[in-house]
Amino acid sequence: MSEDTTHGRPSSEIATVDEERYPVPDPGLEPHLPRLTDVDEKAADRATRQVATFFGLVPVLSIGFAVVYFAVPGDAYLDFGPLRANTRNLLLGLTFGLALLFLGVGAVQWARKLMDDREMIDYRHGASSSDDDKTYMLTELDKAADEAKLTRRKIIGRTLIAAIATILLPMVVGLADLGPWPTKKKRAETIERTIWAPGVRVVNDVTFEPIKPENVEIGQLVNGEPANLQDLEGSEYQIEKAKAAVIVVRMDPNTITIPPSRETWQIGGILCYSKICTHVGCPISLWEQQTHHLLCPCHQSTFDLGDAGLVVFGPAKRALPQLPIAVDAEGYIVAQRDFLVPPGPSFFERDSRNDFKRGDN
Repeated sequence: MSEDTTHGRPSSEIATVDEERYPVPDPGLEPHLPRLTDVDEKAADRATRQVATFFGLVPVLSIGFAVVYFAVPGDAYLDFGPLRANTRNLLLGLTFGLALLFLGVGAVQWARKLMDDREMIDYRHGASSSDDDKTYMLTELDKAADEAKLTRRKIIGRTLIAAIATILLPMVVGLADLGPWPTKKKRAETIERTIWAPGVRVVNDVTFEPIKPENVEIGQLVNGEPANLQDLEGSEYQIEKAKAAVIVVRMDPNTITIPPSRETWQIGGILCYSKICTHVGCPISLWEQQTHHLLCPCHQSTFDLGDAGLVVFGPAKRALPQLPIAVDAEGYIVAQRDFLVPPGPSFFERDSRNDFKRGDN
């Protein structure tokens, strides 16, 4: 090093740029330190086997994902002390998660132990490449392939191709979970039915306590569910809860209109309706006691529960489905049967001829 008397700072013989603009000398490249796998062929072979093993496990796990998806029942559960998990979901997560993990670990080990790790300098040049530059680039690509050890360690390339090809299998298999084809039979078995049935008690949706008529006051609204909902769990529980949710209201029989065809559907002014808006399916329980109107908070569809649940305002086109109710031998409110029309939002395939309309008896 020598002292620059003009600027009063050290300079370096290797510095080749103007020191006014670049006062820090060019440090150059650090000397390359070879790894164990660079000098020991046995260590390189061990690393190759490690990488190939990680890549080779990916197809096994991907195929395992497909086997689990189709072979393990969706209602099987495993208990882990106080925790409970769906067996199929747990195994799907393990197989796909480990497949992604092993693919990443294999790629990292490949780069750390086998690929060329020497640092290089590449000076920038114009956007247009000369013929010499193109030839140089092709040569460098060949060198890169050689540095990646793909030509000498072909097992890595083969297992990598198998891993990448099969990692897509779980994603393709998962497309089946988009749902079944909505045929008329499938709709009748799923979205057009609920778990309400003759004799099923109406219970509070929070406490699951059964409801007696004398416990419901005039003007009161109670959010309810079917008692047999407690027999379900997992996704089946959530699906049926969403479809079967109801509201129970009590009104003065002298202030409401009950169609003759529905005289036996109520208990002294106590009526039960679906809680799901017939517009786009929002849960509704904004209750106006004086007008007997039920307001949907999403798009302000308004239903008159004192007049068979008919729409009086908003975008909804269907009346709220009403659940026929009665009292069982122990004095609790129970369903007479399921809804006569599908609850929930309208959909283009459904037959709306059975919906209740003004003037129907």
